[in-house]
Amino acid sequence: QVQLVESGGGSVQSGGSLRLSCAASAYIRRGNCMGWFRQVAGKEREGVASISSGGSTTYANSVKGRFTISRDNAKSTLYLQMNSLKSEDTAMYYCAAEPYAICSGSFSFSSWGQGTQVTVSS
Repeated sequence: QVQLVESGGGSVQSGGSLRLSCAASAYIRRGNCMGWFRQVAGKEREGVASISSGGSTTYANSVKGRFTISRDNAKSTLYLQMNSLKSEDTAMYYCAAEPYAICSGSFSFSSWGQGTQVTVSS
């Protein structure tokens, strides 16, 4: 069974940092575009960042300059480093994959994990 398994969520104060990780061996081996989206209950999901197999990245305007996405192909792991966190970053964060190696640029994810909660208190 192909899986995406997130970890690293938690509670942090405003201005703090967290690093999310995602075990994604099958998708990384295939070279899929990978990324993260977040969702608050009752609201539409929001694409946060994506990274192609070659390392090209795309970020939502709301996180540019604060979040960094990276992938370690040798470890089959995707990361999201989140700095200068704000209360509005509070959400469930999902590791996700697009169908192809080249990212769409519009966070068109077709597979995702169970999510990890990030809570930022002011």
